[in-house]
Amino acid sequence: MQVRNCAVDGLFYPSDKQALTIQVDRLLSEQHKPIKSPPKALIVPHAGYIYSGHAAAASYHQIQPYAERYKRVVLLGPSHRVGFFGLAIPSVDLFRTPLGDIALDSQALEKLKVLSQIAIDNAPHMQEHSLEVQLPFLQRTLNPFELVPIVVGEATSVQVSEVIDMVWGEEETLILASSDLSHYLPYAVAQEKDAATSKKIMSFADNLDGEEACGCKVLNGLLPLSKAKGLDIELLQLENSGDTAGDHSRVVGYGAYALH
Repeated sequence: MQVRNCAVDGLFYPSDKQALTIQVDRLLSEQHKPIKSPPKALIVPHAGYIYSGHAAAASYHQIQPYAERYKRVVLLGPSHRVGFFGLAIPSVDLFRTPLGDIALDSQALEKLKVLSQIAIDNAPHMQEHSLEVQLPFLQRTLNPFELVPIVVGEATSVQVSEVIDMVWGEEETLILASSDLSHYLPYAVAQEKDAATSKKIMSFADNLDGEEACGCKVLNGLLPLSKAKGLDIELLQLENSGDTAGDHSRVVGYGAYALH
């Protein structure tokens, strides 16, 4: 069995199983927006837990009561370290965190291979944090599930939408889009910019750029597809690192959204 091991444990989140469990459970137990209905998709930030953990937990709180429902998670995040065209899926069998191993959905990954924009490439996955930091939250909120991990490189909104649509599934499938918002702006400037970006996200925009959201290519594919499928979108949390554990001189924005 081939395994994709942790790359950012001890940096973005604790490497110790007990400490990680305590931190994730504490974040999930904080006050979050009431749950309306089981989400089909979530938009979740991906910074270190001390910075974006509260916003991330606002999304994962929405699926906690439905642990039995979701059997598969399609997880898409932007590539931060490896430049490439298209979308990359791995050839490994398992993704590992300090909380244990997660099996991949080999059938879904095999199905995606027919698309020309899909590359089978482990390199974009090996050091990528945008997917990895989501896994402990999923492990603490869901029962055993299978994962479809996809790193998005240079890809059009149509290419990303086509991939998501192919593995959209029914109620057993949760779509998870990993993205932060603005980066390294002064606090007040970031608040204004992120509020404007959030309005675009709430209107199902397909023209977000990298200064608005590092996962813009993921969102530009998910949002129009979700609109076409008749989903509604709900803002769960909008904040930045200056609200959590950072200073106000250079902050990173975080937004959490549920699509029903």
